[in-house]
Amino acid sequence: MKRRTLLGAAAPWGLGTSMPWALGTAAAQPAPPAAMHFVALGDMPYGLDGRAGPAFRHLIDLVNAERPPFSIHVGDFKDGLTECTDALFDRVHAYFQRFDAALVLTPGDNDWTDCQRHGADPLERLQALRQRFYATAQSMGRRPIALQRQPDTMPAYAPYRENQRWRHGSVLFATCHVIGPRDNTEAASGALRMEQRRREAANAQWVRDAFVRAAAEGATALVLAMQADVFRPQRHRDEPREVRKAFRPLISDTLLPLVQAARLPVLLVHGDSHHLIADRPFRDRQGTPIDRLWRLQVPGDGRMHAVRVTVDGRAAEPFSFQQIWNPMAPDPR
Repeated sequence: MKRRTLLGAAAPWGLGTSMPWALGTAAAQPAPPAAMHFVALGDMPYGLDGRAGPAFRHLIDLVNAERPPFSIHVGDFKDGLTECTDALFDRVHAYFQRFDAALVLTPGDNDWTDCQRHGADPLERLQALRQRFYATAQSMGRRPIALQRQPDTMPAYAPYRENQRWRHGSVLFATCHVIGPRDNTEAASGALRMEQRRREAANAQWVRDAFVRAAAEGATALVLAMQADVFRPQRHRDEPREVRKAFRPLISDTLLPLVQAARLPVLLVHGDSHHLIADRPFRDRQGTPIDRLWRLQVPGDGRMHAVRVTVDGRAAEPFSFQQIWNPMAPDPR
């Protein structure tokens, strides 16, 4: 199997410095947990099933060969122009059931809000999505895992059962329903804008609670997954990344202060922009890099590959990434 190592010994990504939370003598520290891994993917399969289906099935086979305890799909399981029919939902669900282990999904904009391009009611499609993919408190896949959903602990947020949480070893995982390109903040429909405001409040509370839970349980790392790429496009590769205005309440006002106050490394996994990035692009209000927060953007669309993510509490760099290369991908890059 062809793999590309993205991050580990810190070579091309410049992430080789030790973090403050990693410092300390061996005598003063408890024994770190063994490394664990999972697989991240998203923004696929796009296009007609006759063209995309074989490549996606092959990628699932490659993921199964990695034997992860679970995989996370960060949304957009169809392109934005394909009709959002119940039959398509059923076909995608059947694909997710082909994963040997668990498959956890967080929704993308293509999966419900872009359904209005074909005259469908996006809010009705959102409810259909929830009924099809989030009917029970467990993942998809042949060996599903139990999940804690936001309504299970926060009844005030009853609709948001797609916001999910689980733990593997000493690592806490949580998904948030945050969609690209601007999370519906500029939607023409007042009903969609209202939905966005309510969902944004639910997401912020879920993120805050994830940090509370991580601290209470002594987690050694926190992994958050969502669909949206929160950054503005860069005009120059060397300019700092800037968070889009639509995402500042959740990212700049909520997530970043929580990361800075926490004493554990955090990884944000997302899709939306279709090309592979592993970096630490976040900065505080003074422009200082936030070293405890990593970002993984998964490939997608024609780049139908996945990423194996390793979390190792013994390592100075707690997150490392290897691309799972799919030779049947429509775009070989």
